[in-house]
Amino acid sequence: MNQFHDRVAVVTGGAGGIGKALVKAFVGEGMKVVIGDVEEPVLKATCEELGDRVSGRVTDVSDPASVQALADFTFDTHGACHVLCNNAGVSAPNLDVWETEPSDFTWVHGVNVAGVAHGIQSFVPRMIASGQEGHVVNTSSGDGGISPLAQQVVYASSKAAVSTMTECLDAQLVGRGTKLRASIFYPSGGMLDTGIWTTKRNRPAALARAREVDASQETTFDDFMEGARKAGFEMPVQDLDELAQFLLQGLRNEDFVIMIDRESMEATLVERARKLASGECPIELEHMGLS
Repeated sequence: MNQFHDRVAVVTGGAGGIGKALVKAFVGEGMKVVIGDVEEPVLKATCEELGDRVSGRVTDVSDPASVQALADFTFDTHGACHVLCNNAGVSAPNLDVWETEPSDFTWVHGVNVAGVAHGIQSFVPRMIASGQEGHVVNTSSGDGGISPLAQQVVYASSKAAVSTMTECLDAQLVGRGTKLRASIFYPSGGMLDTGIWTTKRNRPAALARAREVDASQETTFDDFMEGARKAGFEMPVQDLDELAQFLLQGLRNEDFVIMIDRESMEATLVERARKLASGECPIELEHMGLS
């Protein structure tokens, strides 16, 4: 996809973090952008900050009716959607599987997995019917999408599902002869200072955990970075605006996988395949503090 000017983009989770960086990048290309975000005050502030090419609707992506309303607003207002970024995401505490609660999976998978499906269901049929070129970008994570971190079972399993869903989606779009393509977006290049570290702020009361978790199982970006420094690790931090520009280039290239230093995952995937084919669990326990 090479033409962006005066096209329409939709970004869920677009009021802050990576989503906001994507919105800014699209506006910089002359696009009209609709943001869907669950945080109304932040959504309003972002729309006001970024100007009249940006509009927004409060959207809970875990609710199919809410995403359908976002699609209706987009097509009623602009008559089209050319780039759909299913980007909204949340996380859960780092726990052993048997210490998780049903609500952890209901909430995280409801947003991260069902939220992506709801976006596809609400937008893609109309995008196909338009006969126009378009692209669906689903935000995954190397944690689960490539190789899971053992203690992040809820989040990692959701992102594994997103990567699989996107692979199937792109094959179907190509196989059906549509003018749409799909990509997996792996935010990458270093540590990412985004709202994913503190998504508990948006967890519905109805899905609250019955048991409190230790503070060490939930941390902020700043606390994590400080802990890494004290342990002797200097972790690179990826600029979000540069990351968004990288995604734009991935769209121009029609890359299925959009990831900085994409070639680096080959060794990980080859080693995972080798271990799985040998009947082994591919997770390195010593890297997880589990052995």
